[in-house]
Amino acid sequence: MIKFTDEMKKNIDNAYTNPIPMIVATASASGEPNMSFRGSFMAFDDEHLAFWDRTQQKGLSQIEENPQALAMLINFEESVRLKFFGTATVHRDGEIREQVMARVVQPELDRDPDRVGIAILIKVNRITGLSGNIIQSRD
Repeated sequence: MIKFTDEMKKNIDNAYTNPIPMIVATASASGEPNMSFRGSFMAFDDEHLAFWDRTQQKGLSQIEENPQALAMLINFEESVRLKFFGTATVHRDGEIREQVMARVVQPELDRDPDRVGIAILIKVNRITGLSGNIIQSRD
């Protein structure tokens, strides 16, 4: 079962102000990897991460080809080091896009004045430490 702890939620929701923003890793259908920092990550609910994709570049097309995604959270100050493995979905419009946009940190929204961003929701299937030790699993 996946259920984010309060500590996880606090660190995810404050990713923008952490010394290291969260990182999302994706891969194309052929396996070409991509990684990017995302300051707009949030704990959407107890088992989903979300972020605002205002750039709509390589990572977005890879998620559309291959929905498997990995998000990494590192906060050295609080000794938090987590990997979130899951399945991503793209929300170009609709209720989920609006809910994510309403919760995006203001500095990220300021970089998207025309609100052209897209909401990405990741259903988390496994949470591990950096060494791979399983903390929570849907299985």
